[in-house]
Amino acid sequence: MAILEFIKLSLTAIKTNKIRSLLTMLGIIIGVASVILLVSIGSGLQSFVTQQFAALGSNTVYIMPGKIDLKSGNPGQQMLSISKFELSDVGDILRNGAGIIKEVTPASATNGLLTYKGETTSSETVGIWENYFSIQNFPIRKGKNISQADVERARKAIVLGSKPAEDLFGKDVNPVGKFVTLNNIRFEVIGWLESKGGGGLGASIDNHVFIPLTTFSRQFNQSKPYMILVQTFNADQVSDAASIAKKTMLRRLKDDEFTVMEQKELLNTINQFLSVITVALGGIASISLLVGGIGIMNIMLVSVTERTREIGLRKAVGATPNEILFQFLIEAIILSLVGGAIGIFLGALGSMALGNFIETSVTPWSIMLSFGFSSIVGIIFGITPAIRASKLDPIEALRYE
Repeated sequence: MAILEFIKLSLTAIKTNKIRSLLTMLGIIIGVASVILLVSIGSGLQSFVTQQFAALGSNTVYIMPGKIDLKSGNPGQQMLSISKFELSDVGDILRNGAGIIKEVTPASATNGLLTYKGETTSSETVGIWENYFSIQNFPIRKGKNISQADVERARKAIVLGSKPAEDLFGKDVNPVGKFVTLNNIRFEVIGWLESKGGGGLGASIDNHVFIPLTTFSRQFNQSKPYMILVQTFNADQVSDAASIAKKTMLRRLKDDEFTVMEQKELLNTINQFLSVITVALGGIASISLLVGGIGIMNIMLVSVTERTREIGLRKAVGATPNEILFQFLIEAIILSLVGGAIGIFLGALGSMALGNFIETSVTPWSIMLSFGFSSIVGIIFGITPAIRASKLDPIEALRYE
């Protein structure tokens, strides 16, 4: 028999039992849709992080206290090291990197409590110099940046991220010119940042507020900067700048008292971590495909039993065991492929719907993986019923009631 004849016979059998065929495909549909949806969430998260790092610029070097190994089990714990940095380190790095390093800036951070007319919100409070925003590429929505005069005179000026501004003043109210209380100290809002999302080190920058570093040191009794940021003239100079920064810091500190990290190193490490999560999500969802395959095998075994007389009749008129085997195997593969196609459609649709709330990305490899896996499931779990059908004795099959 020609392959087209096998397909026609299989499609006829599937159409004859529509409800049973749909229930058979349900496991494959759910499995494939789950794989597509979960992998799209993982890929979307990876894409989002990459975009945020790109927005911060690719020519930045971070100097953090303590020895931080991003490949270790708990790098976050290592980031709690006590800072031994001095403001003089900033000038030393800038002088030693002349022609390569464009700007250097210190920063310190702690948790703060903001209040305004009875409204209260917590935020990451960052003490900065006037050049911090230009290095980090943070755009001002309204108002102005912290100036050199603000830093020199330790003014009580504050720039709000989009989240604390919304929490205290509402979504579209301009907070510039108003006064807020930060840890019981009155500050004037001089700037309001555009929403930028998570990126760089730590929490989402939308939840940050920024004050002059001198003011920060007085209010929070922290004289040593917790982080030093180095910006090069172009991205090709980042490795050289990192080397200069490390040599400069080693003149005063030990090797285990600080860590110099390039932004691409951070991004690569985070992407590796997110890739593992994405694959793990896809693997977990693939378990449901195995369940769907078992469902196909069970239903096909039932189908063989129900069609025993049909098999006996076909053998009596000349059908070979191989032809019977191919018919049932093709039927199982068709159920898997159709279920896989429907699952891909539903998974992509679900990803698009979820994309209104979080970033998602349907990747070609997840589609190919799901479709290929559903085909393999059809072959593996369809072969046993097909072999059983091909081995039926035609006389016994014709007598079957």
